[in-house]
Amino acid sequence: MTAGKTAGSSTVLGFDYGERRIGVAIGNLMLREARALTVVANLNRDVRFAEMGKLIAEWQPELIVVGLPCHPDGTPHEMTQQAKRFGNQLNGRFDVPVVWVDERYSSVAAAAALAEAGVKVSQKTSLDAEAARIILQQYFDEHVPA
Repeated sequence: MTAGKTAGSSTVLGFDYGERRIGVAIGNLMLREARALTVVANLNRDVRFAEMGKLIAEWQPELIVVGLPCHPDGTPHEMTQQAKRFGNQLNGRFDVPVVWVDERYSSVAAAAALAEAGVKVSQKTSLDAEAARIILQQYFDEHVPA
């Protein structure tokens, strides 16, 4: 059996978009559980979408969740528009539905979770993937019935 979609699969990919790196998490709608998967270097548009294409082909998600950065008061952040554009481009290129989740404090929560697990926070790639996991788990917790 492959890692990708099977009959009845409910795979979801979650992304923490950043200018240099994109954290990726994977989860399952039925189990309502997310786990950190990988980090993709955000070198340029071609590299970014080639890597996204590989992930989407392998996992065949039925839904994509993208973290939407906002200031603590909920107002748009300088990265808000970039994250929206990234999600819209994923939808347009790969024809997978995209939803956005408010990602305020996801990096802080990721750093705390990694520290608790004994992972050095200086390992940025771990932080980005963990932030994506937190974003995806937040989606499950807030939008998927138990």
